[in-house]
Amino acid sequence: MGDQIVFFDVETTMPARAGRKFWLLEFGAILVCPRKLVEVDSYCTLIRPGDLSTVSPKRFSGITREAVAAAPVFEEVADRIFELLNGRVWAGHNIQRFDCPRIREAFADIGRPAPEPIGVFDSLAVLNRGFGRRAGDLKMATLASYFGLGQQKHRSLDDVRMNLEVLKHCATVLLLESSLPQILPNRDTGSLEMVTRSRANGRSCGEEASRKSPPTSLVNHRAVPYKKDKLGKVMEQELKKLELVIDSIHEEMIFLRQRLTLKEQKFCDIIMKIHCKLPLICPGNFFNVLFAGLERPLRSRCIVQAIGTF
Repeated sequence: MGDQIVFFDVETTMPARAGRKFWLLEFGAILVCPRKLVEVDSYCTLIRPGDLSTVSPKRFSGITREAVAAAPVFEEVADRIFELLNGRVWAGHNIQRFDCPRIREAFADIGRPAPEPIGVFDSLAVLNRGFGRRAGDLKMATLASYFGLGQQKHRSLDDVRMNLEVLKHCATVLLLESSLPQILPNRDTGSLEMVTRSRANGRSCGEEASRKSPPTSLVNHRAVPYKKDKLGKVMEQELKKLELVIDSIHEEMIFLRQRLTLKEQKFCDIIMKIHCKLPLICPGNFFNVLFAGLERPLRSRCIVQAIGTF
């Protein structure tokens, strides 16, 4: 069992606001031989949520209220899902922040212990460190389009198969660049600070992506002045970096907001309204003031996470 990796993906309802429950709508997984990178088994099922009213009658992915109404409830497919996941390496795109918590919540809802992995391979975190912005960003749809793999369907089994193919292509590019540095120079323009499932799906509330790359400084200056004709391009690049930092802090606040009291949520709402006015200098002092209204443990976590984006 341990010699196979399970790539999995879940599709869920879209909570109307922060703090509401995510209902599983679909689970899909493939078992992959890590030495040959070939699929050896697969499983996919629609899942009937506890509250059908949370399912949109028409979803762009094709998972409709009518479709899931006839599907089994999670308890009926839990044994098969547990068998696939337990004791294996879990793999997927942004699974650490989204799919893994959803699986654990689903098992908790039926009063059963959740499956446990022997390791987790989150392709978002790995590609953030190694592949960077060669494709523009690290959304699965962007990566698939970049490599000509077609359009992401946002269906569990299709997405995990696409995930595997994207990884193969990324690994090939990195191998070629490292083997032929003079002919194929590294074209990475920097790692991404934040790419989220919510942004990929156009959601207003969702889980943030993993931020694993080293922090990127926005205030470094070159010793040699920029040439006049390059200054515009340099400023444009710096502004794009700033946008990533701002977006990442905004997403962090959305993620943390779901774990706060009502009073703290109102405080977060005020902060998110002014997130676009963050300064580029002295982030430590600024964030100490910014998060002053939170309890000490949560304030410390917010400050550490926010500064990590600079």
